[in-house]
Amino acid sequence: MAAGDAQRVWFREMIARLRSQWHPGMSFDALVELRDELDAMLQRIRAERHIRPAVFQCPKCGHVGEGRPPHVSVRAMILSLDRFSLASAEQTRALEKAWATHRKQKGLDIHGVVSSVGESGCVHPQAR
Repeated sequence: MAAGDAQRVWFREMIARLRSQWHPGMSFDALVELRDELDAMLQRIRAERHIRPAVFQCPKCGHVGEGRPPHVSVRAMILSLDRFSLASAEQTRALEKAWATHRKQKGLDIHGVVSSVGESGCVHPQAR
């Protein structure tokens, strides 16, 4: 595994897909669909390359272990448009603001899915 792969979210293949699929004026439904594809690619790449999540210490209970595997959020995908020079900073910021408004109006989570009540507390075995 290359150094930094445990924390990496954007792999070359994903950036190529983003370049080929994204275009100005995409609907929010299309953006969510593209995010779904990119997230599936990320999970497939990490599985094929045997990349494990980074190790961390839980600030709530002190448990030390693998963190949750990374996922692509809609906002991260939008911000990557500027990062990878697919859109200007101004275009990216406008799209980010429009997404935030849309997300709030529709009650969507960071992945573009209708929000459910979040988990409280830790999701791993408690440290003893």
